[in-house]
Amino acid sequence: MAYLLQQLLSAVPIAALYAALAFGYAIAFGVTRRPDITYGAFFVFAGQIYVLFVDVGWNRLWLVLPAALAFGAGVAIAYTASTGLFLGRAVVRPLVRASPHAVIVASLGVVIVLMEVGRMASGSRSLWLPPFLNEPIVFWVDGGFRVTLTVIQILNAVAMVALVTLGHRIITTSTWGRSWRAVCDDPLAAELCGANSGRVFVLAYGAAALIASICGVLATSYYGNMDFGSGMMFGLKVLMIAAVGGYGDPLRSAGGAASLGFAETLWGAYGPIAWRDLVIFSLLVFILVVSRRERPVP
Repeated sequence: MAYLLQQLLSAVPIAALYAALAFGYAIAFGVTRRPDITYGAFFVFAGQIYVLFVDVGWNRLWLVLPAALAFGAGVAIAYTASTGLFLGRAVVRPLVRASPHAVIVASLGVVIVLMEVGRMASGSRSLWLPPFLNEPIVFWVDGGFRVTLTVIQILNAVAMVALVTLGHRIITTSTWGRSWRAVCDDPLAAELCGANSGRVFVLAYGAAALIASICGVLATSYYGNMDFGSGMMFGLKVLMIAAVGGYGDPLRSAGGAASLGFAETLWGAYGPIAWRDLVIFSLLVFILVVSRRERPVP
């Protein structure tokens, strides 16, 4: 019983991460209506920039560790979100209007560029953060077995759940959220009703990049590193993770992704670990191909 409880608790940070990533991806997909692996690359890129600028703050600016971490996080989030806004305005939106299927090809090129920028900026070195906030919090003791989570796991999970909650509130109650839903349904009709579909498109893409960058900083804070060669893998994985709950509703997409996080953790605990990635990716491909509710606009 204690072992099961530990696995369920350990799944919470992973489920929260998957939920936040899927939520942001659904916001971008709503306006592009095309698979886009760039989103996962934003997640990785933010982690790389975060580690790089923490190193700059620590070794060159002689900042104390909390200040270096804050400096790196601020630069990473600002830089990645700005990159998302630029790409949404200068690359993705023109392609969606001219040839929507070109978005899929362009996203591959963007991923390669972001991966190479991260690699060159770090000088092909794998930088690591020092461990912090890793003190265990004990939730239950059964004999000699302690059910725990670390402080940073708890903080990350709370921050990601708060991010999804705030994003859902903005989408459902704000003027921009109503405009976003209108543009997702029919951009031309939204324009005729007074919505600026171009601005909504760019802001949606930038908001998705912002969510990905925050998740990248939080995940890197826990794991300590973000490899510059993992942009392609995370791009594909996030695309398929978001398919579990469907792309049409960001909150439903987040819920489906969270359930996948629990399933992945429980398989790692009770199933053969060597088969975990194969089983999970096979399940994701099956859901993406067979069970998706949305169809691309021809």
